[in-house]
Amino acid sequence: MLGALIIVFREAIEAGLIVGIVLAVTRGVAGSRGFVAAGVGVGALGAIIVAAFADRVSQAFAGSGQELFNAAILAVAVVMLVWHNIWMAQHGRELAQNLSDVGRAVARGDETLFALTAVVGLAVLREGAEVALFLYGVLASGESGWGVFAGGLAGLALGAVTSVATFYGLVAIPPRRLFAVTTWLITLLASGLAAQCVAFLQQAGFVTSLSDTAWDTSWILSDKSIVGRVLHTLIGYADQPSGMQVAVYLATLAAIVAATKFFAARPPSATARAPAE
Repeated sequence: MLGALIIVFREAIEAGLIVGIVLAVTRGVAGSRGFVAAGVGVGALGAIIVAAFADRVSQAFAGSGQELFNAAILAVAVVMLVWHNIWMAQHGRELAQNLSDVGRAVARGDETLFALTAVVGLAVLREGAEVALFLYGVLASGESGWGVFAGGLAGLALGAVTSVATFYGLVAIPPRRLFAVTTWLITLLASGLAAQCVAFLQQAGFVTSLSDTAWDTSWILSDKSIVGRVLHTLIGYADQPSGMQVAVYLATLAAIVAATKFFAARPPSATARAPAE
């Protein structure tokens, strides 16, 4: 039971933090809650499908199926988050002045809401799939089905409470500062996801360069602790990262910051500034 609780709590925190950031970013957008709920639903459905084929997924690609699956999901999520930051760099200032404009911007065809919805779905899918595969292993080790179920529910409840607290902490930020704060959060989040993507590829044996450990801070803060997992999700903290993880993290961070500054200097298109008809 305890093992299931820890597993589900850890994964629920990771997905919940991402959902909380997305909800805060899209606060005031007409219909945004529906899009986010749809993302959660699609991600959960995908996780259920993965759970139904847990054994096949875990054995695919010579036993590295889970790592490759996670790497693919993370790569898509990074692209979505980078695209969102670029869009917000061009339109965030005007949207911060009047949050109701966001709904009209979405209605005019800007796809940032769909991109964030995709990120939510991918986050839930990835964490849900990990839960399914991890719990499959717990059951295979001899744990009772009832104990796993009860522990999973308790972990989900604790993760939900943590996620709600995160969301209300974000929405308490004044609207004019919200976009700047969430832009940095998403930048760090995307950089961390890119580093995690490389870690999964290294675990699967597809990336072998710079595989030595860059440093070891596990004696200060383990990335398996509660605080460590939160920092792992938000900023990509790892207590024993490989050299390639560090390189990819810094490269992604620099690329996003440079792209954000470049597009922030460019004025929005006339279409984006035009009032909704």
